[in-house]
Amino acid sequence: MSNSDLADALLQACQQRGIMLATAESCTGGMIIAALTDIAGSSTVVDRGFITYSNEAKTEMLGVSAATLEAHGAVSRETAVEMAAGALARSRAGLTLAVTGIAGPGGGSTEKPVGLVWFGIALTGRPVVSECQLFADKGRNFIRRETVRHALELGLRALAADQAAGIAP
Repeated sequence: MSNSDLADALLQACQQRGIMLATAESCTGGMIIAALTDIAGSSTVVDRGFITYSNEAKTEMLGVSAATLEAHGAVSRETAVEMAAGALARSRAGLTLAVTGIAGPGGGSTEKPVGLVWFGIALTGRPVVSECQLFADKGRNFIRRETVRHALELGLRALAADQAAGIAP
């Protein structure tokens, strides 16, 4: 399925549940919200996108703790979780998708190589879920496109799991 198809499916799933969607993006720089808003009618579901490329933006816009950034870094499970929770608290959304990673070509290290991306998914009334992916270092554009794809898939999975549990309509 293409990113456009995934975005459309996610919008439809949110619309069926009567919830809005927001994103908190670092390494993708707004590509997830762009994929969603490329689709006509998305304004009925999309609330907002937080583009928080710098640590200061993560703190100011999403409430990510300076202590978290200091202890774990911008590319970490802890930061992704706080980004997703912050977007949920600072929007009208019932579902938020957060991403923070290293798209390259530079910036990687042995502990955090190029292609490492942390995802945070928050649903109202549920604990924030996080996941890490290490995408092949096939260039910045590849890593960013795969990050968008995976975030959209995670959003769909979260809504499907919530529905299966009988929590979402």
